[in-house]
Amino acid sequence: MTEAETSSPPKLSIRGLSKSFRKGEQTIEALRDLSVDIRKGEFVGIVGASGCGKTTMLRLIDGLTEPTSGTVLVDGKPLERPGEQLAFVFQQDGLLPWRTVMANTMFGPELQGQNKAQSISTAQRFLRLVGLTQFPRHFPHELSGGMRQRVNLARALTVGADILLMDEPFAALDAQTREIMQAELLRIWTDTRKTVLLVTHQIEEAVFLSDRVLVFTTRPGRLKDEVVIDLPRPRDLSIKRTTAFTRYTDYIWRAIEEEVRRSIDAELEQA
Repeated sequence: MTEAETSSPPKLSIRGLSKSFRKGEQTIEALRDLSVDIRKGEFVGIVGASGCGKTTMLRLIDGLTEPTSGTVLVDGKPLERPGEQLAFVFQQDGLLPWRTVMANTMFGPELQGQNKAQSISTAQRFLRLVGLTQFPRHFPHELSGGMRQRVNLARALTVGADILLMDEPFAALDAQTREIMQAELLRIWTDTRKTVLLVTHQIEEAVFLSDRVLVFTTRPGRLKDEVVIDLPRPRDLSIKRTTAFTRYTDYIWRAIEEEVRRSIDAELEQA
């Protein structure tokens, strides 16, 4: 992160974001009064116990869910065109099974009104970026899990959004593939300098990828801590074996463990 990027106005501002919903006779408060700024080009990891509102936050940012209260600002203005300003990478790749790798990657540009030649050119650019130029005619069922997520990422990048929201994109992958994809995501982020918000249950993943890690409380989700990851970039997987890396993961784990224990104690009191 350069000095100019650090001092510039936030790319994404979340102000007093809250979300409650009904479940039977109960009102469930998923998120409470969340406020945070994300700088342009920043990679931010989001961690916390299950059910603490991490995914809800991403869905509120993207406009997939209406907030109970609060606002989302992009470049200081209310979010008006989520499909153009934001791209969402889900845990499940959602590739269209009847479309090839190339056709799946062309889908976004087609929806934006690009003609066939433009859509092909855009898709080729991002397939090259994710390392899949040799597989344009393959169908999703012919790809490994890691390759499918590369297509998923390429498809998200084709729409030209400045902000990338990622909801546990590597959760379904085996451990070795997951680590490779983490390194690949860092390479792609370095090339594109997108603003990234990544939800993950893996503390190591958050520390490895992020400039800053947001730690949520248990439900209702609030911001418990912000941890600046002062590790040198560019990073490779070997940094996970360093003492400095372990200090960050241990600190964040203790913060999450405290919240989980508090939640368990509260449930026992109500039983």
